[in-house]
Order: sequence, then structure tokens, then C-alpha cells
Amino acid sequence: MQDPNADTEWNDILRKKGILPPKEKPREEEEEEEDQIIQQASVVKSYEDMTLEELEENEDEFNEEDERAVEMYRQQRIAEWKASQIKNVFGEVGEISGQEYVQEVNKAGKGIWVILHLYKQGIPLCALINQHFSTLARKFPQTKFLKAISTTCIANYPDKNLPTVFVYFEGDMKAQFIGPLVFGGMNLKVDELEWKLAESGAIKTDLEENPKKQIEDKLMTSIRCTMPVTNNSDSEEDY
Repeated sequence: MQDPNADTEWNDILRKKGILPPKEKPREEEEEEEDQIIQQASVVKSYEDMTLEELEENEDEFNEEDERAVEMYRQQRIAEWKASQIKNVFGEVGEISGQEYVQEVNKAGKGIWVILHLYKQGIPLCALINQHFSTLARKFPQTKFLKAISTTCIANYPDKNLPTVFVYFEGDMKAQFIGPLVFGGMNLKVDELEWKLAESGAIKTDLEENPKKQIEDKLMTSIRCTMPVTNNSDSEEDY
């Protein structure tokens, strides 16, 4: 009887017609194919977590079905990278003039928060806020902190309105803080300013509560402790 596994033309014809079963593959060849399938499956499972460099390094290992998904993830990684670069391009306070106002503030870009301090030399509270701006700009590099001498941006802007802080998002004004009373005078702390700006949405603070409230609570407690205590029982006895 003829061997059904023999490599003959007649056996190939019988296999095509389904009379003979497919020829058994050598064990080594089967193991090699299994290894390739496992390796390919591991690549497909992990490309979602790959960096741009890793996607490029393993590009030759992806099959045609994976290429479209891999390209989608590559574009997603590129978009995330660009977004991270945009969010960290600031980190310091920029000085602008009136001519730069529209470009630097109104046309700052999509998704960009801008905080602008209008100030004048010789006003102590303005100088204090500029110091706080430097600290906050480093802490929140994703937000664009700017300062400008008031009259270079707004002609004849009154000094009584200084300091003035404008908050913009994508070119639209979202908040404004005008005059020394809004900031609480020279006692203004950097975390108090941080909280105030966070309430406008311009920064995402890690402060859990308004630091100004803590000071007010301590003040009220101190006042209560120093108030004289009246003895109602003694007053009743006198009558």
C-alpha cells in the first residue's frame, strides 16, 4: 500500500480532492509556526503601550491587519507628545507691550490659559504680585503668565485700579481682579493668590481649601478668646 504521507504527485492530487488528509507537518516546523504566532500575538497586545520609538523599532513585525491600528496609535502618541510640549513651554513670566497684547493674549492658542498682570513701577503691591507670579509660573508651566506696564496696554489706565489681573482662555476673558482691595493689600501670600487664580480655572491647584479662610478662622478664634465674659448669675442675684 502506498504511503499517504509520501511526497508524490498522485498523493498531492488525492489531498486536493479531499480523499487523503493534509500532509502532517514535521514537529519542528509546527513548533516554529507556533512560536511565530505567539510572538506576533505578544506584539499585537503590547503595541498599545509602546512609545513612538518602540513602535518604529517593531514596525517590521506587524502584519497587514495590525498596520492600521498601529498607525492610529502612532498618531495618538504624536498628538500626546505635542500636547505635552505645548503644556510645558512657559515656566516664567513674560513681559509684553501694548503692540504685543493681541498676539500674546487674544491669540495665545487653543487650550492656553493666559494670566496678565497690569502694573506700574513704584507700587509695592504690584511688585509683590510680580514676585508671586514668578513663583506660580514655575509651579504651573502649562499656564502663560504675563505682565505689562498698565499704560502701555490701556492708555490713561488709572493707578487706583492697580494691581489689575486679567485671566483669558483661548482669547476670551474669564476673570478680572481690579484694585488693591481685591488682593487684600500687602499681606497677600502666594498661596492665597494661587487659590484666587485657581478659582478662575487658569491653574489646577493642589491646595485643598482657601488659605485665606484659615487666617480668618484664626482671627475669629482670637477675637472670641479676648472678649470679656459676663456672669449672668451674679447679675440676677443683684436684683
